[in-house]
Amino acid sequence: METNVSNKAKWGMFGFAIPVMIWTLLPLVWIFALSLKSDAALTDTTGKENSFGNFFPTHPSWDNYELILKGGASDLFMPALWHSIVVSLLATLISVILATFCAYAIARLDFPGKKMILTMALAVSFFPVIAMVTPLFNMWRQIGLFDTIPGLVIPYLALTLPLAIWTLSAFFQQIPWEMEQAAQVDGATSWQAFRKVIAPLAGPGVFTTAIITFFTAWNDFVFAISLTSGNARTVPAALSFFTGASQFTQPTGAIAAAAVIVTIPVIILVLIFQRRIVSGLTSGAVKG
Repeated sequence: METNVSNKAKWGMFGFAIPVMIWTLLPLVWIFALSLKSDAALTDTTGKENSFGNFFPTHPSWDNYELILKGGASDLFMPALWHSIVVSLLATLISVILATFCAYAIARLDFPGKKMILTMALAVSFFPVIAMVTPLFNMWRQIGLFDTIPGLVIPYLALTLPLAIWTLSAFFQQIPWEMEQAAQVDGATSWQAFRKVIAPLAGPGVFTTAIITFFTAWNDFVFAISLTSGNARTVPAALSFFTGASQFTQPTGAIAAAAVIVTIPVIILVLIFQRRIVSGLTSGAVKG
């Protein structure tokens, strides 16, 4: 009887998951279909150039990908793609390192103002990003950080660091304090206990935090469009500067192709490290 109930529950969840997956994947398939359309297919209203109700092109073309990778739009897209990779990796690395030590101190040590730090981190994460752009724009121009890689990495820390501190502090609190004490009793210093005992146990949480912060920096548009003018512009901002063959032509296909390419690293990371992400989000380092 229990097996029948279990099977019914599984089929029920399966039936619920299919519509959710279709609803989630439909925008991605639609963008991919747009990236394969020629200019004639994009403007077609008769259904001759497209199928499935003008959804998918009858004759798929890779011209849009050639345009942004090797053609006239490559000078705008390829440097922006490189800037996105560098800025996102730097922001993630710095945020995770700082948040790891900060979260460890918050979880393990008793000191005045500990709750205030968490409260301030939460307040900063809720602060509207658009409200910080104008003062940063004026300050960055005065001190020479406008349109530079550090000029983007520093504001991204304001987005990623509070999130990383909150995530890691909650994870460190689940690690038994006795394990670190046992390592110190065996002769390990505080740094050795942290490096050889706590850090490996906190691996899933640290990895999950790194993925989340990377996605936050990778997808940012407001800072990228406001604090750059070309030398450090990332892909989300560069897409808004795409132009068509003429002033009357919208670069829909090129933008869709660029969006597909930018989405590929995110999909690859999730597919490769999905087990670590789920482990870090749903469980602690040690299960009691």
